[in-house]
Amino acid sequence: MIPNQRHLFEIPEDVAYLNCAYMAPLMRSVRTAGERGVALKSSPWELTPGDFFSQSETARGLFATLIGATADDVAIIPSASYGIEIAARNLPLARGTTILMLADQFPSNVYPWQARARETGAAIHSVARPADGDWTAAILAALESVPAGGLAVAALPHCHWTDGGLVDLALIAPAVRDRGGRLVLDVTQSLGALPLDVGEIRPDYLVAASYKWLLGPYSLGFAYVAPEHQGGRPLEQTWIGRAGSEDFAGLVAYREDRQPGARSFDVGERANFALMPMAIAALRQILDWGTAEIQATLRAMTDSIAEGARSHGLIAADGSNRAGHFLGLRFPDGPPDGLLARLAAEKIFVSQRGDAMRVTPHLYNNQRDIDRLLAAIGRL
Repeated sequence: MIPNQRHLFEIPEDVAYLNCAYMAPLMRSVRTAGERGVALKSSPWELTPGDFFSQSETARGLFATLIGATADDVAIIPSASYGIEIAARNLPLARGTTILMLADQFPSNVYPWQARARETGAAIHSVARPADGDWTAAILAALESVPAGGLAVAALPHCHWTDGGLVDLALIAPAVRDRGGRLVLDVTQSLGALPLDVGEIRPDYLVAASYKWLLGPYSLGFAYVAPEHQGGRPLEQTWIGRAGSEDFAGLVAYREDRQPGARSFDVGERANFALMPMAIAALRQILDWGTAEIQATLRAMTDSIAEGARSHGLIAADGSNRAGHFLGLRFPDGPPDGLLARLAAEKIFVSQRGDAMRVTPHLYNNQRDIDRLLAAIGRL
């Protein structure tokens, strides 16, 4: 169990911020790294050609360590939707094949597939929310219903963004492969707080935005591209994605060959001198804590909140069917009017997604935050 880390953040004592799934607050070290980067951009004569590559490679390597990959497998992207679009444009789809996803899935892993389905004639099958909360069983049953050879892509999260409903990827991934399908994961709402090893899961593509559970900046993320797909077509034809781009004097010697691995999928201007140091600082801290330890610590918090909320008559998912860093609470008669505003007036911050009040703590939360939330629920 990780002791409370509030001292690393700039959160006033009277603020109970239980909303990491919305936007993670920056650690002091991450903010400082960004400010140094902004200062460096103010003095561009201090920048060298090597600076366009060194920090990107450091961040790429740290993210690779987090997911059990190599740096060659990682692309730097500006958003989850950008990474999903890479997958959608490179995986084969045809009329009569199926794209499998979850009902009410986050749009970044929906809209690109809807567009590709219209272009190719592929069909989208959304797995309905299971009454018992067991997404894994529901997905396995849906896979069985797809005709042999008919599954093109399973586009899934590791946990549902509205309430943390867990998807057991260790069971789902081989079932997708057995049906001849490709696995594309948006793990923005889990990576950094829920362990994941691409060596075990073997996704074709995996994307994660930085600004939630990776505790990093907005407008930056990472994508894993399996080796067999690294020869695919990037969304942009960037100069930095071509082989030999380290030689600025030779950039006019246009080349067709690309940087090795997934680097050619990097977004243009990926060497962001403010955001990249921030991502590095955040990833280093997460790796120092350990994602398994983060998950265990946050599960203890959400279990405590779930128990207290049930005592007030709220409905909380069984712990075996939700990720430990996520808690969706439902009111028997629906959310009270003005729920979020009433809590915010007491400086208690959560989210509402669908009919669920989404409570997502992190290591900066303490027992006082939990007690304040439960007391407010009691008054509601």
